[in-house]
Amino acid sequence: QVQLVESGGDLVQTGGSLRLSCVASRSIFSANVMGWYRQAPGKQRELVALIFSGGSISYASSVKGRFTISRDNAKNTVYLQMNSLKPEDTAVYYCNYRNIPEGKNYWGQGTQVTVSS
Repeated sequence: QVQLVESGGDLVQTGGSLRLSCVASRSIFSANVMGWYRQAPGKQRELVALIFSGGSISYASSVKGRFTISRDNAKNTVYLQMNSLKPEDTAVYYCNYRNIPEGKNYWGQGTQVTVSS
């Protein structure tokens, strides 16, 4: 079992920045992929960004160039730096840990990001 705790969500104005953190209860080095997802009211959860154990990174087209995902294996932490925030970025942001060969898939409880216009 892996517990994930997100933090850093807040109310921010359009154009502002936030940095989300996700701390895992065990080494994230064992994860094939760590990711950030978000879910806005009335919408399905969607992918925001992924970072793979080999270092590859993938972003949703809607956040590319504005958001940056990174990981610190020594701190068991994954970050999401969000710049140039827009009202449509408003959502609950969830951290995800996945180890595909072991069939493990864990979610955090989420952190609220609200961008005012």
